[in-house]
Amino acid sequence: MAVTSARLPGASTVTKQQSDSWLKNRRWDMTYIVLSVLLVPVPYLLYLLGVNQLGIHPDVSRNVINGVVAVAVGGPHMMSTFLRTGLDKDFKKRYPMLIRSSIIIPIIVVSLAFLNLNLLLTIFFFWAMLHVLHQATYVTELYNHKEHKVLKRPAIPLKSRAIDYAVILTCLFPMAAYKISQGSFQVGTNDLTAVIPNLFQDSWFFVMMSGVFFIALAAYGLKTIGEYRAGTINWPKTIFISLTVVVFFPLAAFENLDTAFQGANTWHSFQYLPLTFYIVKLRQKGDSSYDAKAPLVARFSKSENTRGLYALSTLMLGGSLAIFAIVYLLAGAIIPDIEPNRHFDIAYYTAILSFLWIHYYHDHFLFTDFEALDEKTA
Repeated sequence: MAVTSARLPGASTVTKQQSDSWLKNRRWDMTYIVLSVLLVPVPYLLYLLGVNQLGIHPDVSRNVINGVVAVAVGGPHMMSTFLRTGLDKDFKKRYPMLIRSSIIIPIIVVSLAFLNLNLLLTIFFFWAMLHVLHQATYVTELYNHKEHKVLKRPAIPLKSRAIDYAVILTCLFPMAAYKISQGSFQVGTNDLTAVIPNLFQDSWFFVMMSGVFFIALAAYGLKTIGEYRAGTINWPKTIFISLTVVVFFPLAAFENLDTAFQGANTWHSFQYLPLTFYIVKLRQKGDSSYDAKAPLVARFSKSENTRGLYALSTLMLGGSLAIFAIVYLLAGAIIPDIEPNRHFDIAYYTAILSFLWIHYYHDHFLFTDFEALDEKTA
């Protein structure tokens, strides 16, 4: 009995520490942050179903998938950024230049859409990959921050954090570099290799990127084993990083990169929405003047659930739909004999990327706020 009593407190402490490692709680993290990885193959499987079983033309099937993902999660996640930036008077007062400089982005998007769509999509694809991976490093850092603050462990060593960042940020690029070296890096009907410098289309780039990734992967494996043996492993963070790497590594190898990346976008958006809504709820709960600073957000955020915030984010998609209609009409008038795929792509990517790139721009700033969940953990 004495032995049992002596071991129980230690076991209880370990259990509590592992429980406290979750950003919110185990069920929430596993549902929205971790196991939502199961959504990644869904867009591609639906695309294949449409083409192979229903006889739908590949371009039609691809564009339908793009539209469904954009309306269901991609668009709302893109617009939800503005709940924390453009719709928050306090944020606009503190960072006026960030808001004002955002107007430059739609000008660049519209110009490139008409002048060089391939260049627009090349910038988009690589910025999108960087943005998705940046979110993964942000979630990783949130786990690190909470471990240090709540569990009162020493700050995560810079070396360990650098290894985590390295394996995340390089996992997509070996297969992407391989596709580029084969001259087959195509998004939809647009050949991106046409605007990628020849220097990066040689095999050396693929070899270098593969070498960097596998070195980072080996370092991550050794680090994880060491943490496990020392009893300091953060399981939620480790599971999240490992799944991210496993899922993203083969993504660029698929023939239809457009739809394959929509799988990653679905997972990314499904993580982003609840995380953003959770941060907004914490802000609303901890700041008595929040309703005055963000009245529209507060109006849609009356109850404990987040359906109202999702509804507001979805309603803001009306701006994208209006831009799509205007640009579609203008493209047909400016280029009378425009090819149908190009006609649709110019309107679609102008409408989406004008807001999406502002979302990227703002998020690169928001993703440095590692204390966003501190009210929950205090």
